[in-house]
Amino acid sequence: MILKLYDKDNDPGVLQHIVDVLNEGKLIIFPTDTLYAIGCHALKERSIETICRLKGIDPRKQRLSIICYDLSTISEYARVDNHIFKLMKRNLPGPFTFVLNANSRLPKIFRNRKEVGIRMPNNPIISEIARLLGAPILTASLPIAEGKEKEKEYTTDPELIDEQFGKIVNITIDGGIGGTEPSTIVNCTSGEPEIVRQGKGILVE
Repeated sequence: MILKLYDKDNDPGVLQHIVDVLNEGKLIIFPTDTLYAIGCHALKERSIETICRLKGIDPRKQRLSIICYDLSTISEYARVDNHIFKLMKRNLPGPFTFVLNANSRLPKIFRNRKEVGIRMPNNPIISEIARLLGAPILTASLPIAEGKEKEKEYTTDPELIDEQFGKIVNITIDGGIGGTEPSTIVNCTSGEPEIVRQGKGILVE
């Protein structure tokens, strides 16, 4: 199912339907301020395991990332000192993934690596869904469709994305044509922030 949403004035019933789907442990595809992403309710471990299987990733070896609605929510799921909090406040919402030490509120699957990527995309659609859900949303890049690796429209055009992945998710959110540049990853687990992947975001320190 593909649902068209806008930056504002969306039908509350449609938004609630998406929230209900997430609460049921099902998967969605959604726009961010960088790439389209696949995700689920980040506190439902079986749903996370499903996404890991779809992407062929081992959560013991690869970091998982979540979308939080606001800065105060981040401290519920990760350990943040004052210095890093101020850094995030200067740069979020925006096209960044801040890697932090996870705390015990996240499911066991996150604690394999003891860290979590934190995203607060500058995208009103997914931000509003996270607010209504009242919980973080697991976010991951789309599984690369075989033979489509070099055809960017299959990762930017929501109708083509739904054509590729509609059978493995319950909802594809059409928020317009997506971007092609990933987020900038900033590792903050050792105290001093370190850019480990330069993407769309230019860090303000």
